[in-house]
Amino acid sequence: MALREPAQASRIGVMGGTFDPIHLAHLIAAESVRDGFHLHRVLFIPAGTPPHKTGRRVSPAARRLAMVRLAISSNPGFEVSTIETDRPGASYTVDTVRSLRREFGPETKLYFITGADAVLEILSWKDPFEIFNHCELVAVTRPGYDAVALDRMVATMAGSGGVVHRLAIPEVSISSSEIRKRVKERRSIRYLVPDAVGEYIWRTGLYQD
Repeated sequence: MALREPAQASRIGVMGGTFDPIHLAHLIAAESVRDGFHLHRVLFIPAGTPPHKTGRRVSPAARRLAMVRLAISSNPGFEVSTIETDRPGASYTVDTVRSLRREFGPETKLYFITGADAVLEILSWKDPFEIFNHCELVAVTRPGYDAVALDRMVATMAGSGGVVHRLAIPEVSISSSEIRKRVKERRSIRYLVPDAVGEYIWRTGLYQD
């Protein structure tokens, strides 16, 4: 999907993920960063073929995209991008931020939103140091995260010119894997996902095989 940035908007958040399914903790993190960093919008980018999910079946991209669209429809500051689901092959963050930088130009500030736990694994990502040529990272933190390890990683990234911001968000213990498990067991997922996403999951039989 081609993305064109209005001239007056120059701060964009990038929220990548498998979103299988998207849940309220994703939305809380994105809104916290949008508000805290005064972003013009946050792009939700579902992964096409997530390289870190090998060995686990991932729901079709069309279904994950549909759930993201339903989840963010009421927030004018949120948008969905198909940049990864349209691109063949594995979905690597460096390829995505490189494409976004070409699309929006050098004047736009890009903030890649991820969890503190993911930042601790960033050296295992494809071309991790190039990522910082195109965007700054926002590590959303929750109580109990490994602050010492994160400090070390932030220092390592800073030594190579990388910028990592930290933002504490409310403690919301929700995971996509737990939601899939609850659906399979025919248990309620109310208040874990937006109502429209829950209705979609039950209507389509997703995760119920």
